[in-house]
Amino acid sequence: MLDVNGILGALQGQPARNMAMVGGGAAAAGLAAGMLTGKPGRKLLGKAAKYGAVAALGGLAYHAISRRQGGQAPTPASASPVPPDYDAAKPGTAFLPAPGQTEAQNTLDRLVVRAMITAAKADGAITEIERLRIHERMFELGLDAESRNFVAEQLSGPMDLDGLVAAVQTPEEAAEVYAASLVAIDVHGRAEQAYLGMLSARLGLDPELVDRLHDCAAADRLAPA
Repeated sequence: MLDVNGILGALQGQPARNMAMVGGGAAAAGLAAGMLTGKPGRKLLGKAAKYGAVAALGGLAYHAISRRQGGQAPTPASASPVPPDYDAAKPGTAFLPAPGQTEAQNTLDRLVVRAMITAAKADGAITEIERLRIHERMFELGLDAESRNFVAEQLSGPMDLDGLVAAVQTPEEAAEVYAASLVAIDVHGRAEQAYLGMLSARLGLDPELVDRLHDCAAADRLAPA
């Protein structure tokens, strides 16, 4: 089983440290330097400490889908909705496997970590410096070999959106993959906005649900195409 909370701790960007490693060159610090450092990422990390990262992501997806299905009127994109809070998904639902469903849990763990790292590659490849930083952090945090090896494999390969989308089996997983991608990156960058737009289309998520996911994650909505 992957240590997803530990992986998120290793992936979380530390801009000051990254810049020091490359002599203050922010651009050279790597694309992963800002992972999980925005408001949505910090909110998820707080939830992860309480519930576990995958349960928190499942709760985010569940809450967004429930609000959409509840018939609430869509908020205009120009408005500033108060971001709703979310709790952990309940085990034994479409959003989180029941205790003892080890294979299903491991599959979901890998899917959300893969989604985060794929999103971090939206603006290009993750640098060798960033891979080294994350590798060192995983050892510092005491992550097991399975977790370290899986992250290293995902970091070293090219962005594989086709493979990520193909691994999604249900609408609930689609929402969780989008949620994981959303909280991992800075949604204000042009490349990141384009990636999230493409990801939502490939996952078959309708625009209203995408807006709900952004609201629940406390993230700005995507700019109109």
